[in-house]
Amino acid sequence: MKTFIFADKFFLKSGVKGPGYLEITDGVFGDYLPVLPEEEVTVIDQKGQWIAPGLVDTHIHGYMNHDVMDNDAQGIKVMSEGLLSCGVTSFLPTTLTSSKERLKDVAETIGKTYKEVTGAKIQGIYFEGPFFTEEHKGAQNPSYFGDPDLTTFHEWQEASGGLIKKIALAPERKGVKEFVKQVTDEGVVVSLGHSSATLDEAQEAVEAGASVFVHAFNGMSGLNHREPGMVGALMSLQHVFSELICDGHHVHRNAAEILMEKAGHDHIALITDCMMAGGMPDGNYNLGEFPVVVKDGTARLESGNLAGSILKLKEAIKNVVDWGIATPEQAIMMATFVPAVSCKIDDKCGSIAKGRAADFIVLTPDMNLQATYLDGVERYHAE
Repeated sequence: MKTFIFADKFFLKSGVKGPGYLEITDGVFGDYLPVLPEEEVTVIDQKGQWIAPGLVDTHIHGYMNHDVMDNDAQGIKVMSEGLLSCGVTSFLPTTLTSSKERLKDVAETIGKTYKEVTGAKIQGIYFEGPFFTEEHKGAQNPSYFGDPDLTTFHEWQEASGGLIKKIALAPERKGVKEFVKQVTDEGVVVSLGHSSATLDEAQEAVEAGASVFVHAFNGMSGLNHREPGMVGALMSLQHVFSELICDGHHVHRNAAEILMEKAGHDHIALITDCMMAGGMPDGNYNLGEFPVVVKDGTARLESGNLAGSILKLKEAIKNVVDWGIATPEQAIMMATFVPAVSCKIDDKCGSIAKGRAADFIVLTPDMNLQATYLDGVERYHAE
């Protein structure tokens, strides 16, 4: 017997439709229909609710007191399960700058573990660093910074089993152009950040193949009328995506709105940059090798600088709608389809499509998460 889910709205790749019915068979999406077929079927009634693709977090360091850099397979599995309560059904575990050996070990652990997770699906690994600039180090350890090195990267990629989908670097480092061209040819997305680069340096990296900017506005040279810098680059260059943290702390809502107006909502990927304190109470934690204090909705280093976030992606989509800078359709697109496309994983996640795994979320009309489904099975329900 066929199963259909009924809801008021469905956020499909082609646009918003509904009320209607979406077929789910053997854990995969079938057809969307405005009316039920004339045969006996099972209906999951979500009257009054909205159905959207499962959220895709392409920049996340930790959750539920576990950090990717712990190099702990069990911790990765806990993260995967916990993210279902955030509406996230696919993610890229994200590393921090560390020693070559540590990064190789972490890559190997995730490569061996990713098929075993039972919650949000691991669609690849994101290497945030270590080819950064000290001036904009953020919560990255500058003692491990260096210039891009293909031999080292290939060692990491081999250890991961080919799972590294994205790597971030600063455009002003030596050898960037050659490195970007090579890894882009190998199918790896290059993102730009933690950088003091000029517009010209950023543009050269983009011309070589780089296509994403790491957490827009944060950890980069700002917009100046004589030197547009990295912010000027992400605002003005074509065919690039910008990650954006919409927790109300990292980026002022007006700045977020300006970027959305300039770049277009279809070129912005909402991310969390969440660290291990996500889903945990206020207190003392670590981000990589640095102690972090979580208080009043922020995670900060002892210096007072922001150190990742404790944002949940379900909160980000609600925030941008509540702030009046995105429609529900745009907000959902920025947390599903755009991040998937920006990391070249849109063949696996980010949209509701026939034959695709039925990973989706149920939202109220005021953008609150009600339930998360994985492979057609409800795995989280709001209390």
